[in-house]
Amino acid sequence: MNPVNAMNLQQQNISHNNFESCIKCTICTVYCPVTAVNPDYPGPKQAGPDGERYRLKRPYFYDEALKYCLNCKRCEVACPNNVKIGDIIQSARIKYAKGKPSLRDSLLSNTDFMGKMATTMAPVVNFSLGMKPVKLIMDKVLKIDRHRTFPHYASQRFETWFRKEAAGEQGNFKKHVSYFHGCYVNYNFPELGKDLVKVLNALGYGVRLLDEERCCGVAKIANRCVNEATRDAEINIRAIRKAVERGEDVLATSSTCCFTIRDEYPHVLNLDNKDIRSHVLLATRFIFSLLDEGKAKIAFRKDYKKRIAYHVPCHMEKLGWTICSASLMKMIPGVEFINLISHCCGIAGTYGFKKEYYDYSQEIGAPLFEDILKSGCDFVACDCETCKWQIEMSTGIDVLNPISILAEAIDVEETRRLNGVAQ
Repeated sequence: MNPVNAMNLQQQNISHNNFESCIKCTICTVYCPVTAVNPDYPGPKQAGPDGERYRLKRPYFYDEALKYCLNCKRCEVACPNNVKIGDIIQSARIKYAKGKPSLRDSLLSNTDFMGKMATTMAPVVNFSLGMKPVKLIMDKVLKIDRHRTFPHYASQRFETWFRKEAAGEQGNFKKHVSYFHGCYVNYNFPELGKDLVKVLNALGYGVRLLDEERCCGVAKIANRCVNEATRDAEINIRAIRKAVERGEDVLATSSTCCFTIRDEYPHVLNLDNKDIRSHVLLATRFIFSLLDEGKAKIAFRKDYKKRIAYHVPCHMEKLGWTICSASLMKMIPGVEFINLISHCCGIAGTYGFKKEYYDYSQEIGAPLFEDILKSGCDFVACDCETCKWQIEMSTGIDVLNPISILAEAIDVEETRRLNGVAQ
C-alpha cells in the first residue's frame, strides 16, 4: 500500500481492511460454513474485525485457530457493511502465524512445479496416487488424508496442444482475447481449454495465450507462501498488462483464478492491479455479455438433452457473476436446469487434502452432496475445478464447467455462419 495513503487512513482512524465498519451484527458467523462444524473456530467476526483490534495492539493476541478459515468469502458476501473479513483473516495468518509452511503445504501450493513434474510421467503418477500403500504413506508422512482422491494429470499440457494444434489458426480472426488457462487446464484437464477455443472461435474471436503465465497464487496465499505468491502475481500482472495494451480482455475458465487476480492481488498481496482489473473476466461473463448485447449469436444442437444441476462456487458468489453462467446454460433449449441451494463444498483448494481438516471439509460439503444426489441430474455444472474434485469424489457424479457444456451443446457450423466466420 502507498505510504501516503496508509498515513491518510491512519489519520482518519480507518484501517486498510476497514474493520472499523463492522457493526457486530454477526451475520457473517451465521453464514460461515466452518463455524457450523468446528467448535474450535471462533467464527469470522471474532477471528476478523474483533481480533484485529487486539492484534494491532499486541501481536500475541493472534489465535492459531484462524487456520481453520476456508477463505470462502461467504462472510464478505453476507456482510452488510462490506467489511473485508476474509482478507483480514488471511492477512493476519500471513503476518502472525508461527512457523514456516510445512513440506506438505509447500508441495500442495507449488502447482506449477508439481504439474510440470507429473505431466512428464502422467500414467505412472496417476496410477501411483491411486494405490492404497501410496495413500497410506502420504497420510502418515505428509499428513495428506488417505481418503482424498487426487485429480489425474494429463500426458500433454494445454500449452503444448495449443501451440501445435490451434495457435496458427487464431491469426485468421479480427477480434482476439487472451486466455489465463491456470494450472488445472494446463496440467490436469486440457479439454476445458480446448472447449473454450472451440466456442470462442465459433463466436468470431481468436484466442491468444499470455506471454508468460504462472499459477494465480491462491494455493500459495492459503499456505502462507506469500513471497512466492507475490513473485508469481507480479509476473501475471505484467503479462496481463501487455494483453490489455493490445486491446484484449483476459479470460479465465476458473472462478477462483479470476477472483484471485482481481481481488486477492490488491487486498492480500498489496499489488496494484487497478489498470487491468476490469479486463480480467470469467469466460462465461464475457460470452454472456456478447450475446446479451447482440455482439454475437449462438446456435444449439437440437439433439442435446440434459438435466443439469448448477453448483455456485463460493468465489463465484463473491464475484457476483452467477447469473452469467446460469443464463448461458438456460439458453440451451434441451437443458432442464436445477439451481442448487447455495452451499460450500468444503474443499477450499488444498484445505480438503490435509489430514487435520479432511473431516471438517466433508462435513461442510455434506448438505451439498445430499442435494446433488437427490436432484436426479445427469451431471453437475460448476465454474471451479476444486469444487469439481470434491463433488465427484463425494457423490460419484460427473462435474462439467459451463464452457464445456456450451462446447458440447453448440452447433458449431451454424454458429460460425451466424457470426460470419469462414468455415
